[in-house]
Amino acid sequence: MVRLQASVFKLPPRPRRVVARPLADPPPPADRVTELRRFGSNPGALRMFVYAPPQLVEAAPLVVVLHGCGQDAASFATHSGWIALARRQGFPLVLPEQVHANHRNRCFNWYRPGDVGQAGESLSIRQMIALAARRFGSDRRRIFVVGLSAGGAMAGAMLAAYPALFAGGAIVAGMPVGAASGSLMALHRMHRADPLGSRAALINAVQAASPVRKGGRFPRISIWQGSADRTVDPANAELLAAQWSGVHGLELLPASDTEPAPGLRRRAWRGRSGERVEVWTLAELAHGYPIDPVVDEGRPGPWVVEAGVSATRRIAGFWGLGDG
Repeated sequence: MVRLQASVFKLPPRPRRVVARPLADPPPPADRVTELRRFGSNPGALRMFVYAPPQLVEAAPLVVVLHGCGQDAASFATHSGWIALARRQGFPLVLPEQVHANHRNRCFNWYRPGDVGQAGESLSIRQMIALAARRFGSDRRRIFVVGLSAGGAMAGAMLAAYPALFAGGAIVAGMPVGAASGSLMALHRMHRADPLGSRAALINAVQAASPVRKGGRFPRISIWQGSADRTVDPANAELLAAQWSGVHGLELLPASDTEPAPGLRRRAWRGRSGERVEVWTLAELAHGYPIDPVVDEGRPGPWVVEAGVSATRRIAGFWGLGDG
């Protein structure tokens, strides 16, 4: 009787299952605003755009620019001078964009509990930053966020929710963290700042939205407001100053109060590591983002106003990017 070897009865190896994976987005082309469609779960259903400079500096900073209501990401970044500055200094921009399905006026939902505090739109922006920082090899110690109006209020919400992520932020014609929790209250507080809000309540609103314990580190912040603004009550800038100087553990009164030019006032609050909060007040500025077209290489547009001063250059200087 002939014995057959056991190997004769072995089944052939099962073919390996190949799982098709979507191709990654190609590297963003230089000196253009490009949309990236795959950046995470995107719970806030936002669009992501980036700007890559022609010559990217190694370990460059990363700046997130949040547009205001009725604007689009690319136009606001261009008109405000952020693209020109990024091109000159060789750092990339992240440009989140709101969509009509989320808000009919394309405002970021800075007041909705489901879109701030590491959820919804806030989390979508965080996912955009994570992708961009990897793609561009950004210096994780130099990530910044700036926004106008609703974008400014969302910038404040991002600074509160992710304080360890950012080195600095800027709020232009924006609202304090926690000023509203619904659309009607948001409109009311935009036109009339809360006169009953105490400084302690303002500070608590940031701390309630933040993972940082009391006494922890928060980013430095630049606040800008026009005194002739009829869309956002200028008193909101005073609440922002009280809120963020308090969060940093600083006195209510500023360490310095100067007038660099007629109608232009700057106040600063200083801590152990230098200035932590600054507030710029422009006497004749209505609602909008102030630019100097020559300095910014930008031009006036919807809610981007020629004011003879470059908020972009000053904010970047305050953050330590450029000469300010």
